[in-house]
Amino acid sequence: MPSRYHEVYDGWAHDPEGFWAEAARAIDWFKPWDKVFDAEGGVYGQWFAGAECNTCYNALDRHVQDGRAEQVALIHDSPITGTQQKFTYAGLLAEVNALASVLQDQGVQKGDRVIIYMPMVAEAAFAMLACARLGAIHSVVFGGFAAKELATRIDDATPRLIISASCGIEPGRVIAYKPLLDGAIELASHKPEHCLILQRPQLACDLVAGRDLDYAATVGAAKAAGRTVECVPVAATDPLYVLYTSGTTGQPKGVVRDNGGHMVALKWSMENEFGVRPGEVFWAASDVGWVVGHSYIVYGPLLHGATTILFEGKPVGTPDAGTFWRVISEHGVVALFTAPTAFRAIKKEDPQGLFVPQYDLTKFRTLFLAGERADPETIKWAENKLKVPVIDHWWQTETGHPISQNPVGLGLLPVKYGSPCVPMPGYDVRVLDDAGHEVGRGTLGNVVVKLPLPPGCLPTLWHADERFFNAYLAEFPGYYKTADAGYIDDEGYLFIMARTDDIINVAGHRLSTGGMEEVVAEHPDVAECAVIGIADAMKGQIPCGFIVLNSGVSRDTAAIEKEVVSLVRDRIGPVAAFKMVVTIKRLPKTRSGKILRGTMQKIADREDWKMPATIDDPFILDEITEALKARGIGVA
Repeated sequence: MPSRYHEVYDGWAHDPEGFWAEAARAIDWFKPWDKVFDAEGGVYGQWFAGAECNTCYNALDRHVQDGRAEQVALIHDSPITGTQQKFTYAGLLAEVNALASVLQDQGVQKGDRVIIYMPMVAEAAFAMLACARLGAIHSVVFGGFAAKELATRIDDATPRLIISASCGIEPGRVIAYKPLLDGAIELASHKPEHCLILQRPQLACDLVAGRDLDYAATVGAAKAAGRTVECVPVAATDPLYVLYTSGTTGQPKGVVRDNGGHMVALKWSMENEFGVRPGEVFWAASDVGWVVGHSYIVYGPLLHGATTILFEGKPVGTPDAGTFWRVISEHGVVALFTAPTAFRAIKKEDPQGLFVPQYDLTKFRTLFLAGERADPETIKWAENKLKVPVIDHWWQTETGHPISQNPVGLGLLPVKYGSPCVPMPGYDVRVLDDAGHEVGRGTLGNVVVKLPLPPGCLPTLWHADERFFNAYLAEFPGYYKTADAGYIDDEGYLFIMARTDDIINVAGHRLSTGGMEEVVAEHPDVAECAVIGIADAMKGQIPCGFIVLNSGVSRDTAAIEKEVVSLVRDRIGPVAAFKMVVTIKRLPKTRSGKILRGTMQKIADREDWKMPATIDDPFILDEITEALKARGIGVA
């Protein structure tokens, strides 16, 4: 069946407001909009100006009223604790009503902020939806975030209340959250009035008298009493949440998401882009602390009437590299959304894919990869083992939903490895040189989006319109700067090669580290890799590669490193000759799976650097430092 993509995209381009007005019919509104798009509102305009709505109502109430009350809405699957819970739409609504009642008792009302500092438990989703029900603005901070970083977010968001848990659980360790929360509140200038604490059986905590409330006791009492809270109407342009971008230090950067446009964009994307129908099971194996968790664990699937999975585990080690296949099989997942780094971890532990045939994956139709570049070798491995389409797609915390992908629901287009495919309706993607001039097809440059951004994208930063303008709109007037580098080919396919910071200059040649990583990943013994540019007095920069080998590889690492150097030289040319290739046990990553190339580069160049707040394993940076020192590079 031919794809409808070009017809649909051209329809949007011809009449953007008509396109989004039609998409908005899938959402229930308390009051219709005065304008589909108000070009005079906000920093660059506002979507559905004048409309009133409620996100929780659209995610829960209307489904209960329309016949989905007994359909499973949320599955909490925790291999770390060995537990599973299932909540129907009616059951989820009861949980959210009870929690909203408790929040209301503590004075939380429309426009107030609530910080959610939680592990991957069902109560994290309840908290987000309860805030939305009240018209309060939630800000989810990744559970286990350092006290100092949490304190900066408390001071920026000034929450009336914080919802947290006694602990989080990682493979082999329990992380006490309460001391981090208490430390953050002590550091912060702003003091929340109350904290609502979920006591987990793995590690209980002490409550501060007069400030802290026990989640189970207070919410349990409200649920037993059958308390309910009416959905509070909010303006479509009012904030639903503030999400602080990962790795920010100093003054945090709070991405704002509105209510109306956010619902319209996510609802449209579920079927048209991800090919998921209401009632089917969709799994985004991310964390609620990241944008993927907001868009495609909580809001997108529930707005669509699908079943969503909230997973507390890892792709390997909980208990093995077959965990993902077990979840897909047990719950009848039709589509999985995860990061390429998760599949690289699975491939490293089970390179032959021996776990895959042990599970019934007959309902599974599509794998989606996002979060960083999906290298072709990882995509090919997944295609070969799973026998389903593997869809790379590209978007950002700021956009909230995909900028570019292969639109499954509209009909698949031919796959081009290394490309997330084509721009989605709403996004007019261009490639500009540094002076702001559009470059020719196939030419590397700055990837930008012509304004206005579509519904669901950030309208601004929290209390920082000028900072938003300067960070995203000022450099290329009339465009949103993605800060990614790439090119568009002759058929309109987009290739994202690297962050603009990851384009290195070798003897006057601009080289993409992503392009080099693609080549390195082709080596059969390499599980994953990272390439950075090391400062060089003569050439400006010289590429340096870091590789992690597949499990079970017994060959001499020095020989593999030499083969990698030759492979890159042969495929890209002498200008891409590596200064060195270093074999390490694992790459430094954020908790969302992004490789910390910038920090690695600072270590190699002997620059001052600060431990990233979002790093998954700080000790790996010591290993990298020692490996570079042994080769005469980096910190002396």
